[in-house]
Parts: sequence; C-alpha cells; structure tokens
Amino acid sequence: MGPRAGALANPGLILFVWLTAHCSRPQAEGFSQEGLDASRADTWASANSSLLQGFWCQPASQLSQDQLSALIRRMASQQVLLKAWQLSCLANLAAQRSLQGDFALHPPDLLLFYNLAQVREADCRAFTRRAAQGDTELLANLPDQRAALQHLALACLGGLPPRLSASDLLLLGVLVCDMDASSIVASDPHVLQNLQRCPQLTPAQQAALNTLLARGRTMLGPPSSWNLEGLQALGTLAAYISPSLWMQVQEAEGLAFFGSMVATYRAGTLSQQDARRFVTSFLKAKAKSWSSRPKRGTGRPCVRGNITAAMLQDNLFLLRYDCLQLESCLGSRVLRANLDPLLQHPLPAECQRVVKAKLARVYPSGIPEEQLQLITSLVYLYSFTEIGQWNITSRNTVMALLASDVALENQTEAILQKFLDHKGRVTSSLLVAIGGSRLCWMSPQQIQAIQPSEFRLAGALDISSCPQSRKNVLYTKAREAFGSTGSTAAYYRFMRPYLGGAPVEELQYLAQANVSMDIHTFTNLNPQVIQNLSVDKVTTLLGQNVGDLQKARSHPAISSWLRSLNRSALGELGLDTDPSGPTHLTTTIPNTIPWAPHLATTSRRPGSKAPTSGSPPAHLGYLPLAVALPSSLLWLLYWGTLGPSTDYSWGTCTMASEHSNVLAPHAGNLGLVDGVGRLPRPPCKPQAHGTWLCPIA
Repeated sequence: MGPRAGALANPGLILFVWLTAHCSRPQAEGFSQEGLDASRADTWASANSSLLQGFWCQPASQLSQDQLSALIRRMASQQVLLKAWQLSCLANLAAQRSLQGDFALHPPDLLLFYNLAQVREADCRAFTRRAAQGDTELLANLPDQRAALQHLALACLGGLPPRLSASDLLLLGVLVCDMDASSIVASDPHVLQNLQRCPQLTPAQQAALNTLLARGRTMLGPPSSWNLEGLQALGTLAAYISPSLWMQVQEAEGLAFFGSMVATYRAGTLSQQDARRFVTSFLKAKAKSWSSRPKRGTGRPCVRGNITAAMLQDNLFLLRYDCLQLESCLGSRVLRANLDPLLQHPLPAECQRVVKAKLARVYPSGIPEEQLQLITSLVYLYSFTEIGQWNITSRNTVMALLASDVALENQTEAILQKFLDHKGRVTSSLLVAIGGSRLCWMSPQQIQAIQPSEFRLAGALDISSCPQSRKNVLYTKAREAFGSTGSTAAYYRFMRPYLGGAPVEELQYLAQANVSMDIHTFTNLNPQVIQNLSVDKVTTLLGQNVGDLQKARSHPAISSWLRSLNRSALGELGLDTDPSGPTHLTTTIPNTIPWAPHLATTSRRPGSKAPTSGSPPAHLGYLPLAVALPSSLLWLLYWGTLGPSTDYSWGTCTMASEHSNVLAPHAGNLGLVDGVGRLPRPPCKPQAHGTWLCPIA
C-alpha cells in the first residue's frame, strides 16, 4: 500500500472525504482547492488567529505533546488573545504534557496561569519577565494566583529592595500595577513606563505619580520645563496629573498639549473617561487665568461672544468657553445644527448638564431620533421618564445609545422598551453590538421576549458582571435556546457563559458528563449553588482543573465553600487549612479523573427535551484545512469554530433523505455520534433533483 493509500486510513481525512462528498460550498477564503501545500501538510498549527481564538480544551486534550506544543507556539507567534477560561485549562493541559518548561515560546498571558511552584529557580527571572508582559486583569477571578505571581517576582529580586532599579522594573513589567504607592515613589523614574500599562491607577497610586512628577527627576524634568513632546510620551498617565502641577506648566506648552489631547479624543483613540479626567483637572488649574465669569455691572453675561459653528471645530474650545459661558453664549440654532461637533469635545459633567438643559428647551416634546444617535455621552443624565418622550424606531439608534459606556441600568431598560414599543425586535446582531453586559440591565420581560433563535445566533455573551437575579433569568433563556442541542459537548459549549444561573441539578448533570469545567466558569456560578455541591461533585465537575481551586481559594464563592468543609473533605481535595491563615495546597492533586476522549452523551439532562434536527451544523468552510490535519485537530478546529454566533450561508448537500441514518466512516470510533446513533444533522431544505439546501458555516 503506497503512501497515498496510507493517508486515506487517517480517520480525519476519511471524515473529510465523506463530508465533502455530500456537501459543497464556495471555497473558504485563504485556502486553495487542493488544501494546504506539502510544505505545511504536517504543521496544522499554521491555522490563522481567528480559528485559534475558538480554542476549546476538551478536544485539545486528545493532542499529543508535540501537537499541543506546536499549537501553543502558534498562538504565541500569532499573538492570539484567549479568554481567562481558555487560558486556565490550556495551562493545565500544558503542565500535563510537561510543556511548562518551554515558557519562553509561549504566550505571556498563558504564563500567568501556570503552576508557579514548578518554576525553577534558574528560570525565575526569565519566567517573570515574560509573564509580566501579559494582562494580569485576566486573573480577576484568581486572586491567589495573582498574589503568588507578585511573590514570585519579588523572590526573583531577593525580596522587595528599598528602591526598584530600571532593571528591576524591566523584570516586573505590568506587575508594578499591583504595588503600593510607597514602592512606586521610591522607584527609578523608569517606573512611568510600567504605570502606562496599568488599566487604572488607584487614588494612592495617582498621588504617587504626581509626587514623582513634582520632584522633577523623571524624563520630563520639573513641571516648569515640560514640553509637548514629553507630555505626549506620558500617554494616558497625563490624565492623572493634578491641577497643582498643571499650574506650573508653561502656558504655551500646556495649551498645545490640551489641544493634542482633545484631538486624540475626537479621533476616537482616547477613552471618554481619560479625556474627561484630564480636561477636568486642566480646566480647574486654568480657572483663574482663563476665567470667563462676567464682571459686575457689565450687563453682558456672554463676555466671549456668541458661539459659532467654526468655534466648535477648535480643539481649544473648552478653554475659551467654560460651562457658564457655554450656557450664556450657545444659541439654539447653533446647538441644533452642530450638536455632533459640540459633543465631540470631552465636556465636563457640568457642561454636559448645560447641553442637556438646552436640548430640553429646543425640543420640549422630546429629542428627534436623528439627534438621539449623537447624544451617547449624555444618556446617563436622562431619567426613565425623560427617555419615555423619545421616539426610537431604528436598531441603529439603539446601538448608538447603548454602545456607549455611560448608559446605566434604568437607561438601558427604558431605551430598549421604547424600541420594543415600536415593534422593534432584539436580534442577534443587536445583542452582539450592545454586548452581554447590557443583558444585565434588561428587564426579565425584555429578556423573555428575545427569540431563542436570535439568542442562539448571538453566541457566547459575557454576562459575568450581571447580578444573580439576571443570571438566573438568562440561564432560563439559554436553556430555552440550547436545551435541545443534540450532543453534550455542543450543549456545554453553548451553555457555559450562562451557567452562572444554573441550579444544582444542572451542575450535577455536567459533572456526570465529564465536562472538566474551568475555574473561571466555576467561580462565576451561583455561590449558593456551590455551597450545595459535595466535594465529590466539585472534584468530578472540575476534573483535571480541580487543582485550580488553589489559585482561587480567596475568591468569595470559593472561600465560602472551603470554609464549610471539614478537614477530611479538604484533605480529599489535597487542601489543608490553618486556623490562623488561608487555605493552602499541601499535596499534588492526583489524576483521578482521566479526560474522556469525548464528552459523554446522555438524555438525562435536567429539563431536556428530545433531540431535534437543529443540532449544530458542521463547519465545512474550513474542511480543506482538514486534509492536512490529524483527526484530533480536525475536531479541535470543529469545536473551536462551531458556535451559535456563526453567520450562515447556504451550500448544497446531496443526501439520501432528510432522515437518513447514514454515518460518516469511523464516526463511531471518533466519538462523533450523537445519542440516536448518527452525526448531528444540520437543518436542510429539500430542493429539486434530489439535493438538500443546508446551512454551512
């Protein structure tokens, strides 16, 4: 038997041939009809970043050490951004395959989740330097891992030195964001480069930053010598500069920088929060020298002249017209015709209230819909009653109003209700556009009004910030949308983001199905439900990820559950507890729950209905890639790209009948057969000449 015949014995290739024999569609972009060329035939990790972002741990557990190593390295080279739930289980897979020692070739974000106790002393500095390039916000649900990373970094330095040198700061990277103010003040001036990577500074860190800048030992020198170039090099740190320091800056340099910051904001590259923080501080400093308050006896409240359309194009507009002058000098006609350029300026809150009051006078019956799309920065000022006067008929208006970061709970519910009252529908594209956090602020009735089909197409929405009451409602909606999914693997993938509202029966079912839940998803479960889980159920539910309890032991939900356990139960988890200290890991978690090649299929899902033909469709658009892939990776990519958020197009499939029980070759061996003994079939429509029209990704 020649090599070509031998290749056909590969189950992944046989599956590919079977699928392509039954279905056809336009070629996926970036792949030739022949598939990958010979030079890439064995390097399946050449998959693009969009495929790799759909990484899913369960099928990846089938990969060999070399395959998993190649996958992780490809993720690093492509700078693939994975979520915390993906990284935590991938880190465990890498540890099981003894790949953690190759950390220099792994994504920095992945290093954040590694078992730090296994970092060799000789690798301490190199490991810390690379891990410190990652995003530590990914460890939000793993407080103990974040603390351990800090301790590891300090151990590499031989303890916290009295003064962090430039080389120390290079090692620490983003970890400086977790340091206290005294350490920052005592650091080398290069600490500014570290602080630029912090998503936000605490009030104490802000004070430390201003202390450093006031001393004049940074690259900027003393405030009186600051120039435009130096200030621009500060990036978003400039938003934290105190008014007292701005008063010491040369006027020309300060004005030039103010104009550049406003221009950056208007170009959309500076956040509203940072822009408003900067403008508020700068205007406070310049309040005396640029005071526009009318002098007594002048009889002219508008002392700077009426505002024109041309003036609103000036990046120094807010320096020429403070909020009092904005009230006095902005006419109704100019406001009506120039609302957009006016609101492109980072108006302080007081000025925003002035604009809102003027709009109420200009539009006493409610703001016209075409203007509503321009007031995203003002939405947070409006009450439920005021929004009730608006006329919202367009989905674009809803997306404009809710895409802003400033709309709060009442505004979200009111805006959506006005849209629904005009026979609007919450579609999948609208859900994706406004984001999962908006689901937290929809009323239960509005959530129930979402069609299950739209919820399925919206895909995995992040609802982790929702209150428990909303998580419960969203879980019910998700069950309605995904409850009839044919296979347990697909069911768990679709339901995972919504399990925060799951009852204990659902978690017991998932534990029985060997899903090996990641710790990020586990920490987002209902804390009261976690309290009702036994040690055995938690151990089975987490599977190979059970050791991650160590990394999250201070998380409120985990800590509360651990405190409810006796010493014997803690011992079963490999944990011990010191009455005077936190729970800590004392032993290595034994590998008592092997990873099943595929998730168990059962019809005993809580509240489940009989499987239907609406099971997830195969993603045939990527099948040319399968020619070069081992079967394990083929299904890694299958599950990695399978999702309800897919934008379906239509291809043609030739099938015996809609209810045919034909199986793909080796389907049973691959574990791909659903509970009724056949592959999940996409919903197809009969066409002429014995063909069926099927949705194909």
